[in-house]
Amino acid sequence: MGHRLAVDIGGTFTDLVLETPGRTHSHKLLTTPDAPERAVLEGARLLLASAGVAPGALSLVLHGTTLATNALIERKGARTALLTTQGFRDSVEIAYEHRFAQYDLTMERPAPLAPRALRYTVPERIAADGGVLLPLDEAALEGVAEQARADGVTALAICFLHSFTNDAHERRAAEVLSALLPGVSLSLSCEVCPEVREYDRASTTLANAYVRPLMDGYLARLEDGLRAQGIAAPVLMMMSSGGLCTVGAARRFPVRLVESGPAGGAILARHVAAQNGLTRVLAFDMGGTTAKLTLIDDGRFHMARSFEVARAYRFVQGSGLPIRIPVIELVEIGAGGGSIARRDVLGRIQVGPDSAGSAPGPACYGLGGTAPTVTDADLLLGRLDPAMFAGGSIPLDEDAARDAFAPLGADAPVGVAEIVDETMASAARVHAVENGEDTAGRTMIAFGGAAPLHAARLAQKLGITRVLVPRGAGVGSAHGFLQAPIGFEVVRTRYTRLDALDEAALEAMFAEMRREAEAVVLQAAPREGLVEARTAFMRYRGQGHEIAVPITAGIGAAALQEAFTAAYRGIFGRAIPGLQPEVMTWALALSHPVPPPTRLAEITGRDAPAAAQHRALVDPATGLTAPAAIQVRDALKPGARVPGPALIIEDETTTVVPAGWSATINAAEQIVLEHSP
Repeated sequence: MGHRLAVDIGGTFTDLVLETPGRTHSHKLLTTPDAPERAVLEGARLLLASAGVAPGALSLVLHGTTLATNALIERKGARTALLTTQGFRDSVEIAYEHRFAQYDLTMERPAPLAPRALRYTVPERIAADGGVLLPLDEAALEGVAEQARADGVTALAICFLHSFTNDAHERRAAEVLSALLPGVSLSLSCEVCPEVREYDRASTTLANAYVRPLMDGYLARLEDGLRAQGIAAPVLMMMSSGGLCTVGAARRFPVRLVESGPAGGAILARHVAAQNGLTRVLAFDMGGTTAKLTLIDDGRFHMARSFEVARAYRFVQGSGLPIRIPVIELVEIGAGGGSIARRDVLGRIQVGPDSAGSAPGPACYGLGGTAPTVTDADLLLGRLDPAMFAGGSIPLDEDAARDAFAPLGADAPVGVAEIVDETMASAARVHAVENGEDTAGRTMIAFGGAAPLHAARLAQKLGITRVLVPRGAGVGSAHGFLQAPIGFEVVRTRYTRLDALDEAALEAMFAEMRREAEAVVLQAAPREGLVEARTAFMRYRGQGHEIAVPITAGIGAAALQEAFTAAYRGIFGRAIPGLQPEVMTWALALSHPVPPPTRLAEITGRDAPAAAQHRALVDPATGLTAPAAIQVRDALKPGARVPGPALIIEDETTTVVPAGWSATINAAEQIVLEHSP
């Protein structure tokens, strides 16, 4: 594979990993939110120079970013309008017609990305079976274009009723409007989300339109900047599904990049789990802005067809904007190193979800921040060495951290650490229960700049006694990009009763879907070795939601019913007699998989060298302070054993080994933390 560069832009830090034959190099620097490509280009320049690799020697650049996610959360996307069927302009505001906070009299629904004044309609109507009930009024489109120009619209989402069964009206409207509105970015629901359920489809298409000009401009500037530095390698983008796609596909469907960073971290955790022969894993990713937790069972992620962004109420389902795309199922909360602490009107300590980010950052960074954050608390608890943070490139100011915490009280740092850890533990418990799982007995794999600081304490709260910290954990998501397969998924809603299944028509549809997927995948992967996976989303007739049923090519009605019954029984413990199943949606995923890693060999343990330095470390579980040995991770060889309390320091993060725990370096130089009962 030659030399490969992986880049992950987070809310606080931009992480880069350079893979060269035989070793990897990494670099971490503060994100530049005003121009995210600046940190990427500067980090790439520094990393290539330090590794002695010429820019032209790179064979591939892999990239994930939170830019689309942050634009949706912060409402900093394009001025976006929605064009829909006459009479349906308020569907995105009516949403699901339910109260997600039933007893909150002041509850407010999330505002649509297109306000009512920017929701246009046109006479047309497609029936649920694809028939034309009312032809598209093309003359009315001229009035729509005139209004859009007057409103200063720069992005337009087109979402007609039942266009997933017949896309002729949407495509014709786009053809007319592209000529009338040059320079306006158009997103069509029949391309972005050709699936049943009007609100979800419209919300997803609006989100795509909202972030498309921003992402299109960013990716264009990034590619230009890379070429200016002599980097001619192709760029692949990480998707929320755990696959990689081309920049061209990302510029058309940027909504698929939402949650791309967390997906990279999940892939890293799966890779580490396979190396260590682990079947039940909790992946824990904590950066500067958010924390993410993912369950991995038998090497498989829990996948979802949709998720929400920009929730108005923390953790409350239904309070955000639904995005219907393939995604690795995870829970994400506003708990990171930059999360800001405060006392509420009752004097209770609250942490997050707002973050100090990279500008101004935590108070201890000395960049102008004055609010107390989790990172400031970690420093005051002794978890961070001021002179060795970020390899010494960001010396930490303990006095500034102490001043920031002064208004909260002397015991506040311990309280902040405990609250943020309990918040993450609560989110993990709920996430596990929602998936019919438990956290106890799992192995935690911790990565991200802040996760190794909090992993052992979080594990204690979740009944976990074993934690793995991978090599390069501080830039874990970027490492995960290097293990991701190139792939793309195509979805079609075609309502099908099993007693009316047309196998020839089904195969023709899948052949068309494969061609669409190949158009993306073959730009970056060879045809040889491609793996196709098909899924039918099925339910019993009369039910409101579907389950995913893996199927094979050429499947008939009888085999399809058997597959559904087995999948349904596996989830709910029983099948329902006398009810007939039906298919709502079909999906085809095409990928070029990555070979599984080699299982690690067992090695003989031995005591690590005696530490030359110690640092006072506060244990929030007991409130006691004890001297912790400082060990440099690069100096620890495979087999080295470090008893707690200790700090294992590397450039991108620090692993805290509390009292009662020990750390061992395994054959892959991963840190294995184990609790001694």
